[in-house]
This record gives sequence, structure tokens and C-alpha cells, in this order.
Amino acid sequence: MLEYFKTILSKVSFDKKLFEKELLKALKNLIKEEIKDFKEWCYNEFGNIHGVILNRCFATV
Repeated sequence: MLEYFKTILSKVSFDKKLFEKELLKALKNLIKEEIKDFKEWCYNEFGNIHGVILNRCFATV
């Protein structure tokens, strides 16, 4: 599942609303052990573009 959500986020990163929607969906479906790696990957890949969205979404986890 983790790789699936990484692929999806990479494909929708051009659209902020769609990115946030898919990020929230990922956080609902991933298990806790995967979320740590996922969070690190998200910030490395998209922190400079979607930092505000990442902060908002990961604050709920």
C-alpha cells in the first residue's frame, strides 16, 4: 500500500486540492508503522511545494 500511495501522490502533486485529498486518504489507509516512513518521504519529495498541506495533514496523525 505504501508504494501505491507514493505513486499516487507523485502523479497528483501538480494540484494542491487533489494532493491533499489523496494524502488524507493515504493516512487513513496506512498502518502506523508505514506512516513514519511515508511522512519522511513526503517531506523529502514535496516539503518545498506542499509544506503547509503536509503540516496540516500530518498534525492529525
